[in-house]
Amino acid sequence: MEFLPITSSEDYRIKDIYYSYSTTFPEDERRDWDQFVKLFTNPNVKVISVLHESKAIGYLIIWELSTYTFVEHFEVFAEFRSQKLGSHITGYLFKNYPRIVLEIEPDHLGDDAKRRYSFYQKNGFSLIDEMYVQPSYGEGKNPLDLWLLANYSPEDLKKIKEEIYDIVYH
Repeated sequence: MEFLPITSSEDYRIKDIYYSYSTTFPEDERRDWDQFVKLFTNPNVKVISVLHESKAIGYLIIWELSTYTFVEHFEVFAEFRSQKLGSHITGYLFKNYPRIVLEIEPDHLGDDAKRRYSFYQKNGFSLIDEMYVQPSYGEGKNPLDLWLLANYSPEDLKKIKEEIYDIVYH
């Protein structure tokens, strides 16, 4: 498996990533095109294309913050799901980013949310906040009640949430 950083919004892979991103994630859980393109000018952000057997199978959008890495989006493309590739990607994350925080939908929202939560639990993440609210991505989009997960036990959850709000969703 290869993990290739994408450093420019002009990269040919971006249109495929954005297409999947915008069809997989609901409107309230994602950036519009202009916001997405701006990620490439932010020094805290890494957009990583994931390849397996020379095929693009997904991507990561991560933020390197003060003492941890925030995974904003993690997707295995639909045609490659249920092949244990997501577990390999979390292995890469753990190896390269020892302290990780991410958001997910609460598991009571349906079968997909239950499956996602189970996946993260099996891959070393624990629930650290059930009262987390993802701020709105902008005008016409709603804030969301989500859960925060981490692969470690954060000492100051309030500080982590404030940093995510201030830097990721500013």
